[in-house]
Amino acid sequence: MDEERSPQNDRVVLNISEDKHKRVLWSGKVDFVLACIGNAVGLGNIWRFPYLCYKNGGGAFLVPYLIMIVCGGLPIMLLEFGLGQYMSRGGLKCWVICPLFQGIGISTLIIVFLGSCYYVVILAWGLYYLYMSTSSILPWSVCTNEWNTDRCALSSQELHTRLCLSDISLNTSINIGKLENLTHKNDTFYHGNHSFSTANCSVDNIYPVDPAVEFWENQVIQISSGIEDGVGIVPHLAICLLVMWVVVYFCVWRGVKWTGKVVYFTATFPYVILLILLVRGVTLPGAAKGIEYFLKPDFTRLKDAQVWMDGGSQVFFSAAVAIGAMITLGSYNKFNTDFYKCTLFVAAVNSGTSILGGFVVFSVLGFMAHQQNLDIDQVAESGPGLVFIVYPKAISQMPLPHLWSILFFFMLFLIGIDSQFVMTESAMGHVSDMFPRLFYKVKGRMILSAVACVIWFTIGLSMVSRGGMYVFQLFDYYSASGMVLLWVCFWEAIVIGWIFGADKFYDAIELMIGYRIPRLFHYCWRYITPVVSAGIFAFQVVTFKPLKYNNVYDYPPWAQCFGLMLALVSMCCIPIYVIFKLLFLKGSFRERLRTSIKPHLTRKQLCEEWMIKDESLLIQKNHF
Repeated sequence: MDEERSPQNDRVVLNISEDKHKRVLWSGKVDFVLACIGNAVGLGNIWRFPYLCYKNGGGAFLVPYLIMIVCGGLPIMLLEFGLGQYMSRGGLKCWVICPLFQGIGISTLIIVFLGSCYYVVILAWGLYYLYMSTSSILPWSVCTNEWNTDRCALSSQELHTRLCLSDISLNTSINIGKLENLTHKNDTFYHGNHSFSTANCSVDNIYPVDPAVEFWENQVIQISSGIEDGVGIVPHLAICLLVMWVVVYFCVWRGVKWTGKVVYFTATFPYVILLILLVRGVTLPGAAKGIEYFLKPDFTRLKDAQVWMDGGSQVFFSAAVAIGAMITLGSYNKFNTDFYKCTLFVAAVNSGTSILGGFVVFSVLGFMAHQQNLDIDQVAESGPGLVFIVYPKAISQMPLPHLWSILFFFMLFLIGIDSQFVMTESAMGHVSDMFPRLFYKVKGRMILSAVACVIWFTIGLSMVSRGGMYVFQLFDYYSASGMVLLWVCFWEAIVIGWIFGADKFYDAIELMIGYRIPRLFHYCWRYITPVVSAGIFAFQVVTFKPLKYNNVYDYPPWAQCFGLMLALVSMCCIPIYVIFKLLFLKGSFRERLRTSIKPHLTRKQLCEEWMIKDESLLIQKNHF
């Protein structure tokens, strides 16, 4: 440690130290860019954005979406890349740039930990669909499987004909939930011991259940009646979950050098499949109608505040910010990497992929609506309902259905595995920075990765039980929800924009890349992004509704409390850390506050302008 003192007042001018622990860095800029694309481009680009675009005015939705990118998503993404590269530390230790708010790092660690618990379960479902796509007959296209019920049919006419002509004696309770948007309600209708015949047959109160729905609910997830009745692991999902964690482990086990090579395939090949699916989709009958529904602008919807809230939420969700992953990826850059241009490219690819995914999805939905003579709004879905029910059903109606099914689910696997192992890498980065002597070495990293994957797999088993879907929905709805991410984004912008200082951060970026970036980001970090994130956060709090499964099943109070705990456990880290930090420092409140916001920097992180403007820099000893 070197220390200088001012001869006039004998005060500390500089108190810093060099970073003694060397981190492994990316082999090149391409590794970094592909890893960032792999992280940002995820399942939300395929199953969430197209539906939001259709729901919120088609092409008109692109107006609030693009504005929110400029005002919120892009500034935060640039902030996180820049912060990680500047501090050369992951999502936890990088916040020594303002020690009072290291709780942000703890919060992002919890978010990425909880997110990894459930995100990989989606990939396990997809892996099972990929495996079943190799069957001689796609199991979700027929009603002759052991899990199908008497109500399984592709249409009401087929159900009526089969029940009336086969003299089936319905002697048990039959689920007669009306099939709307390919879901059903859990009402029951009891038929006595009656035999149906063509002369006297009435089944008006019985509605068909599509084989794709029965395959999903009765075979894949084997869903129970409620979260309280979820005992028993679904064996095939447990195996798929184990396989996924083994794959994730071998993607991250040797650190960022190895991960940087994996993304050359996992981040690029999905685009090959997307283009193939796009060509197939736009050549199907009815595809033009589907794309028209997707893009047809309804500018009157821009008057609705919900449209702007959905645009902002999608931007923050899709950009994969506020979970520490982008900070971790940036921290593996060389200090002088031009991350600014990389950020613009990643943001453009992320948004472009969402639009491309919309064309792929809605061209197929248009075909499906055409085949069934329905309106698009009767088949349009988002989330798991789109990926695991609607799209497989549409694929089963195409020529060469096995080929398109394998391509589609392999694409989902690649898109999802990127995001998952980058989240895993982020969590590993958080922990490694805390114990660099142990985990910066390859052997230590391999052990840490193995232990983490085992823990995540064990927790994930609760989501592949027969009540696992209810647990999954709790994690998905609460742990990494829009409110949680917006809360973190708000404090990130406040810390960099106001406490460390947007001007200082501009100087730091210039120190790294050699030129000044546009002044727009200065205003975003200080004013626009905090206001946008706080506004959307407040809107979501005011309009918050407790979780329901399929808009029918009401979770018991204890489950809702558990869900709220998943959200609050990460959000509370920031204020709690601030309080404890101030309580344990010595001196008056003003002295403690001043000490707690002094950044911990190394020599290479200091700008000459700072030394010229103020020789009594607020810089403390580095504790890396």
